[in-house]
Amino acid sequence: MEKIYTIAEIAQAHEGSLGILHSYIDALAQSGVDAVKFQTHIAHAESSEYEPFRVKFSYEDATRYDYWKRMEFTPPQWREIKTHCDEAGVDFISSPFSNAAVDLLEDVGVQAYKIGSGEVNNLLMLEKIARTGKPVILSSGMSSFAELDETVAFLRDRNVDFSILQCTTAYPTEPEEWGLNVIGELKERYDVPVGFSDHSGDIFACLAAAACGAEILEFHAVFDRRMFGPDAKASLTIDEIARLVEGTRQIATAHAHPVDKNDNRRFGELKSIFEKSLAVNKDLPAGHILTFDDLEAKKPKGYGIDAGKWQQAVGKRLRRSQRAWSFLKQDDVESV
Repeated sequence: MEKIYTIAEIAQAHEGSLGILHSYIDALAQSGVDAVKFQTHIAHAESSEYEPFRVKFSYEDATRYDYWKRMEFTPPQWREIKTHCDEAGVDFISSPFSNAAVDLLEDVGVQAYKIGSGEVNNLLMLEKIARTGKPVILSSGMSSFAELDETVAFLRDRNVDFSILQCTTAYPTEPEEWGLNVIGELKERYDVPVGFSDHSGDIFACLAAAACGAEILEFHAVFDRRMFGPDAKASLTIDEIARLVEGTRQIATAHAHPVDKNDNRRFGELKSIFEKSLAVNKDLPAGHILTFDDLEAKKPKGYGIDAGKWQQAVGKRLRRSQRAWSFLKQDDVESV
């Protein structure tokens, strides 16, 4: 693994403000992430007045439909968002929630589609996306393996380039729910790039996922977790994201450079300093038969019998007298 691909999701942290959204792009680009991810909502195409709130948080919106309406941007505004991402050096990725949103994103020039956990079984929209030929990042948050099998088969039948993220749909996600074991299970089952989509509200889960072999990391971004919104408590701050990105780079470097424990030649000099030689811990006369209690190990190595070979000295007779704390050499004892 040469690099872990990092995706910071703004989602609705912009609260419908185009200015705040553009502020996020600048801040996240400076944090070092590879991509900034959005959600593209077109209320009349994806929702209705009957949709309930997942979390009743809004003081402005009477219904969930009203909330999605407030989160919309116009096509020209989306083109400006894409241009800003290009200028800032981050990939522009979005999650559509309707076929109409796919049409909008195609017009804007989205680089990849992220499929939210609630859309994995939306084969109508997945058919629309498959026809674009764009890569897909699939979140597995609410899906069983049986459901994922169906969607994976659907995508493969259409030659879609896709990856899968282990995800737990809980805000915030507790350690017992991270499901790090699923990362390996997804890789083995589907043989595609696998990552981790995080809602924990801290950097620990993503770092753990990276250490477990996640190739993609997605996480929510927020300026401050005390901000208004349904995802704020499950998000990472900009400073935390910068720290996370640095951590993922180091983990990727470690993965790319496995250590050969059969080869310790590089430690030769250090071993000669830190390893030890046998010594006696008291004055001993010639002819004395050595016991375990007569011996000590002292630095450095090479000034007496290797300390690791002490059993070869016990029970042997001294050829000459020894002073306390002197090194015990091979010719000081019989038949070592």
